[in-house]
Amino acid sequence: MAAKIVNFQVTRPYRPRLSRTISARLSFPQPTMSSNVVGPDIAPSVPSTARSLSLSSLSTNFASHQTSTATTPPVLYSGESQEAEALVEGLRHVRTTLDARQYKSSAFAKQLLDLFDALRVPSWYKTTVTSQSVSIRKVSGSLTNAVFFVSSSLTSSRTLLLRIYGPSSGSLISRPRELHTLHVLSSAYRMGPRIYGTFENGRIEEYFDSVTLTASDIRDMRTSGFIGARMAELHGVDIGATEQPPVSASTHATIPLQIAAKKNVYSWLPPARHVLSLPSLPARARDALDLDVFQTKWETYMHWLEQQEAAHTPSPRVFCHNDAQYGNLLRLNKLKAGLPEHHQIIVVDFEYAAPNPAAFDIANHFHEWTADYHGATPHVLDPTRYPSLAQRRVFYRAYLAHTLESRFAALAEDARARELERLEQQVRAWSPASHAMWAVWGLVQAREDVEGVVAQPEFDYIGYARSRMAGFYRELQALGL
Repeated sequence: MAAKIVNFQVTRPYRPRLSRTISARLSFPQPTMSSNVVGPDIAPSVPSTARSLSLSSLSTNFASHQTSTATTPPVLYSGESQEAEALVEGLRHVRTTLDARQYKSSAFAKQLLDLFDALRVPSWYKTTVTSQSVSIRKVSGSLTNAVFFVSSSLTSSRTLLLRIYGPSSGSLISRPRELHTLHVLSSAYRMGPRIYGTFENGRIEEYFDSVTLTASDIRDMRTSGFIGARMAELHGVDIGATEQPPVSASTHATIPLQIAAKKNVYSWLPPARHVLSLPSLPARARDALDLDVFQTKWETYMHWLEQQEAAHTPSPRVFCHNDAQYGNLLRLNKLKAGLPEHHQIIVVDFEYAAPNPAAFDIANHFHEWTADYHGATPHVLDPTRYPSLAQRRVFYRAYLAHTLESRFAALAEDARARELERLEQQVRAWSPASHAMWAVWGLVQAREDVEGVVAQPEFDYIGYARSRMAGFYRELQALGL
């Protein structure tokens, strides 16, 4: 559920939705912090699982960042001789790749130290840290990216978060766009992690001292209210600061901004169709995921939404996180004095953050209540775990109180009831869109497993896509479509 500017971290397990990744953090504005919302040296404990799917459209200009390391060893110039160059958002960039599979080797540790030196990472640059004293801990649950915590017990060097992009994530995520979003959030809103630098297939991030929420945590009513407040703050981020309206190559006119729910579905359909065409995909899965039928239903649904929003109050278009699953939500171990209590929740993983209807972000979060990425069937969503009306209203009240500030509390009881009902109807209308988007995402994510004929994949993306597709059709039927 992508993100309002409040510390709102969303990590989607395996799909990443399991990674929909595991640790990109979303924080809300904090006073006097040097680089991020939550404070100088705060780090998250190992997040559970995460999905890493991005709300950006397919990006071919980032293909170079997906360099395969299967046959070509990483090249890293050593020490001072390695020159970093300024690339996206003024960040230092080193033209090297890292092979996540080698993270336990001493050579990998040495490469990391050379990389930190070239990027001039604070507290690691020009230190006496040796490769033998470096601790590299892999974060479980992230599938789209490989995420590691890097530290050294022999020095005062701060813990870092190392993110190595998955080989197929470039077809779902525009990394330059993601870096721009993170830069705006951290510099203008004091939210999210500081980015210390990038390399060809990854980046170095700030680490937060926190614990990742669990599937049961988000069902706690107090915590749910905190998440609602955080989401409202995130939705207050200026879209103009994070988005650059596309311009037509032929007319040079500004193209109206597309919402992520629509853009992602249409951008991801071609690579999803490619996966369905692979001969190694079981016929029963191909039949269950018929994308011709899906696209027809999707277009009917989009037309219905247009009519609904024309007849009723449309859900505001805001900056959304779009992946507010429990793995992307962290709770700080220590809240800075003077900050409101709900700021103990921070959001991470903004890969899918983009403009969307506010109701989509909320609906997407509610669907995450039905997921258990650490259970026996992590790819299956259980609709019986969807929040009840009473539980949804706890979230809505916190959300509206921070969206409308003090105005909601000042409203008469009947006026507050109308606001709650309006939001409920908007969320209900946009709810199928969440299922649809992640269904197509799951298919794209399945490509490597299908091509490699993996009998027991780490996460069943095809099964996940089928679960979300079934949810999409089920909710359309409930809407009379």
